Amino acid sequence: MKKIFTACLGTETNTFASIPTGLGLFEETCLFRKGSYGDKVPMFGAPLDVWRKRSEAKGWQVVESLCAFAQPAGKTVKKVYEAFRDEIIADLKAAMPVDAVFLSMHGAMVAEGYDDCESDLLAHVRKVVGPDVPVGVEFDLHCNIGEGTMRDATALVLFKEYPHVDVSDRADDLFNVMEGAIEGRTKPVMATWDCRMIGVFHTTRQPMRGFVDKLMAMEGKDGVLSLSVAHGFPWSDIKEMSSRIIAITDGDKEKAEKIAKELGQEFFAMREATQPPYVTLEAAMARVSSHNLPKPMVLADVSDNAGGGAASDSTFILKALLDGKVKDAAIAMFWDPGAVKLAFEVGEGAELDIRLGGKLGPQSGAPVDARARVLKLEKDVFIQFGGARKGTSPIGDAAALQIEGVTVIVNSTRSQCHSLDCFTKLGVDPSTKKVVVVKSMQHFHAAYAPIASEVVYVAAPGALVPDWSLLPYTKADKTQWPFVANPHA
Repeated sequence: MKKIFTACLGTETNTFASIPTGLGLFEETCLFRKGSYGDKVPMFGAPLDVWRKRSEAKGWQVVESLCAFAQPAGKTVKKVYEAFRDEIIADLKAAMPVDAVFLSMHGAMVAEGYDDCESDLLAHVRKVVGPDVPVGVEFDLHCNIGEGTMRDATALVLFKEYPHVDVSDRADDLFNVMEGAIEGRTKPVMATWDCRMIGVFHTTRQPMRGFVDKLMAMEGKDGVLSLSVAHGFPWSDIKEMSSRIIAITDGDKEKAEKIAKELGQEFFAMREATQPPYVTLEAAMARVSSHNLPKPMVLADVSDNAGGGAASDSTFILKALLDGKVKDAAIAMFWDPGAVKLAFEVGEGAELDIRLGGKLGPQSGAPVDARARVLKLEKDVFIQFGGARKGTSPIGDAAALQIEGVTVIVNSTRSQCHSLDCFTKLGVDPSTKKVVVVKSMQHFHAAYAPIASEVVYVAAPGALVPDWSLLPYTKADKTQWPFVANPHA
């Protein structure tokens, strides 16, 4: 009987964020051991669930270790990362010998003293299992891939979709690649090509949609086992920060290198056309004032996306809506545990004077002082996220508040607005609103685009403002696009 070992450890680190990633943030977001997550499968734990079911269907033994993931924020506290890493390694040593290791990680985790946590963990894993045991890794596509990862992983498969509706599908893909290696039918070899560019690449829009479809059509043919696009994570100030192509072939290194380079050059050539159509806050408000379609206009507050390490408490768009006397608007979600607590104190139907948001510093704007009516209260709320095979994400206790013409969803556990659940679980139907604001960069899209007359990406001020020239990089390579027009020349 084959024995496989699985674990999950990760977060997406915004090295410019002021919120530290400590043990409490993992406990609040996702911290389970030995498969104890039950039916509340977290997003980054979903691969473990897939790998367990696929393995058990083959009659293989599965040893599950840690499943730990934190809502994106600043650098992970050193002792927290080391404790989690060492726990996984201790479990692996206890499980030896194993026939394969499967790891779910983000690919952009930075801790104090460790700019590339993924490569560090993989080095420890490889030291335990030796050079011959297959080690498979699934990353978020917003990853910065280090040399150690390429050296010590047997197969690296990334999410293909942004928004990430394919986490479980890619876990299946990795299992397929690893299954062949475990059974000796295939020999995965990897190559990567550095595109020397940074950006934001929505797979819901052309030409990115067509490019991803092309990669998927190439897989499984002519010895190509897997193809991935690493978008990179620009808010991580490390030397590995860049976008890349990863190609896995069956025993043909030269072919993998050739495909990675050709696809990388094609991706680089699309760099201008792939960037999102961001608008200023002023331009967005002008569009709101003229909006008269039956479906809501959806505004994405991309700069305050908790999924990229922002506080999710900036008030710039809320203040603009209030100043503009906009009616029939809704916004989700404000991370403000104090406001939630006060709302629970007075109860549903009551009114209170409240100071909302603007608490984490200049990037959050000034607090909004207002009279609010409590519409709905819910405790211990979970929202769904993903495609057909959904995971869950906690948002804590939550309140729906009415402030003039704007319905505001406030929650106690920081999270981005993934799904309609952010509103509907608080009794609000976003499809009936004139304007819907979501604090998210792109993960909202799968749920909100179908109810929207149009989606507007608003580059308001905030911790994730999509202007790389404003970021004080000290380690990242600034000889890549867009800092340099053509770094490949």
